[in-house]
Amino acid sequence: MTARTIAWVRRTGWRHGVGVLAVAFSLFPIVFVVSAALNPVGSLSSTGLIPASAGLGNFADLFRKTDFAHWYLNSVLIAGIAAAAGVFLSILAAYAFSRMRFRGRRAGLVSLLLIQMFPQFLSVVTIYLIFAGVGDFYPALGLDSPWGLMLLYLGGALGVNTWLMKGFLDTVPKELDESAVIDGASHAQIFFRVTLPLVAPILAVTGLLGFIATINEVLLANVFLHSDGAKTLAVGLYGLVADQRNANFGMFCAGSLLTAIPTVVVFQALQRYIVSGLTTGAVKG
Repeated sequence: MTARTIAWVRRTGWRHGVGVLAVAFSLFPIVFVVSAALNPVGSLSSTGLIPASAGLGNFADLFRKTDFAHWYLNSVLIAGIAAAAGVFLSILAAYAFSRMRFRGRRAGLVSLLLIQMFPQFLSVVTIYLIFAGVGDFYPALGLDSPWGLMLLYLGGALGVNTWLMKGFLDTVPKELDESAVIDGASHAQIFFRVTLPLVAPILAVTGLLGFIATINEVLLANVFLHSDGAKTLAVGLYGLVADQRNANFGMFCAGSLLTAIPTVVVFQALQRYIVSGLTTGAVKG
């Protein structure tokens, strides 16, 4: 090794080595999941980083032996509607806290922040009893119902998202609102025609985060849903490996790969808003 090569390694070469190691560390679990999904045996004990043979049998078994299509539809429907409704509720609250001055404003903001310190799963018994009672009168909104689970997710729509949106709204000049008022615009017209177009980046960011959190949530959904037709992807795939982890591991990995498709599609659709939404909203609070 020449002196020039040694100097290059000491100066910048080691950085390339660290980068290669970081990429390899990041790609290892992805490669392993893909290998397990293509492994025709489909068991955990027979899975390696590089499969001896490959096939799509696990994907076929996933649709043939389980109710995967219903799980997929339920997850996309629940995650999409819950994320959109959660974003709308959060921006309404954030607009009120950012643009209006009223008694209890500071206490309300602090309360939203403090409530988020306690995991929602702590109230699972209470939630179960409430929705069991609701289901006696409105079965569509009770236990074992995707619509009831969606309503449960909307109960936690406010909180961190409201703070994030408020920080973004604080960066929008209030002079725009004053100009619209002079032109005769109402609060609703200012909100929908002036403010919302300007805060599209933060709406995209919170919508994406809400979609990912909802489609991957398993604890509450596992308590809430029981029948195969009502399960989400997270609950259904968890059931595959809860009792027979070794036998159904191939189908579990195949389902995991298919589960990533909606998230990737939503991310690609909103990616141009993500950087500006995350950075601008963190400037002021």
